[in-house]
Amino acid sequence: MLLPAFGVTVAEMEFLKGKGCVLVDTTCGSVLNVWKNVHNYGREGFTSVIHGKYYHEETKATASQALTHAGGHYLCVRDRAEAEVVCGFIRGEIPGDAVVERFRSAMSPGFEPERDLQRIGLANQTTMLMSESLEIQEMLRAAMRSRHGDAEMPRRFRAMDTICSATQDRQDAVLRMLEQGGLDLMIVIGGYNSSNTQALARICAEKLPTFHIRGPEGVVDAAEIRHRPIGHGSEAITEGWLPTGPLSIGLTAGASTPNNVVGEVVERLLALRGLKTDELRAQQ
Repeated sequence: MLLPAFGVTVAEMEFLKGKGCVLVDTTCGSVLNVWKNVHNYGREGFTSVIHGKYYHEETKATASQALTHAGGHYLCVRDRAEAEVVCGFIRGEIPGDAVVERFRSAMSPGFEPERDLQRIGLANQTTMLMSESLEIQEMLRAAMRSRHGDAEMPRRFRAMDTICSATQDRQDAVLRMLEQGGLDLMIVIGGYNSSNTQALARICAEKLPTFHIRGPEGVVDAAEIRHRPIGHGSEAITEGWLPTGPLSIGLTAGASTPNNVVGEVVERLLALRGLKTDELRAQQ
């Protein structure tokens, strides 16, 4: 049985081993690095606060690692708004009951904010937006410092950079592309459920009209594009998406998007202007 790059939970692993399955473990090295940190947090008495989607397979697998030590706990925060709820509790502004109610589906069994948020270690789903992970880290660091003071920070707060290198490379490249300017629109290629592809689309949408497509079939023609609007859960069709005349299109793709899919999108875009890939190379 092939184990996916985002890993499986401890319980799932034990079940498969118990069945005598032959396992081929392809868990990403970046994910394994997060697990190592979470193990260390649990062993040293820190609760793992995980920036990620609690329902995502990778975050489930990471969270399960926190429970491998007696008394281990975790809390998953999806974004800055949820992190602020946790910060509010740490600063004494929000009661523990409110935390339990907000994160009922995103915390370890028996989680008690008053006990389990005394010492925290930060981790993340490796495909989240790096800038958001770092901002959440600083939000929680500031809240812990406000509550406990500088002298207590070494024994109450831990944080490590665990963003996937492939994810970070793509985010850095997109930011450089946007900073250079000269683009009219962006196309982001990758699965609609891919967190790192969604993060790329969010970065681009802050600067330019952006279309997140699954593959070449999304480029219907010059009049229509089938895509997932930023922040929406379902696919939509936008008409008149491609301006007439000369224009520059920025292109990026999620870390797991196959190169051939990217190439097919490029060919589809060139065809809208009556060009082929080999003709474009000849012009260069």
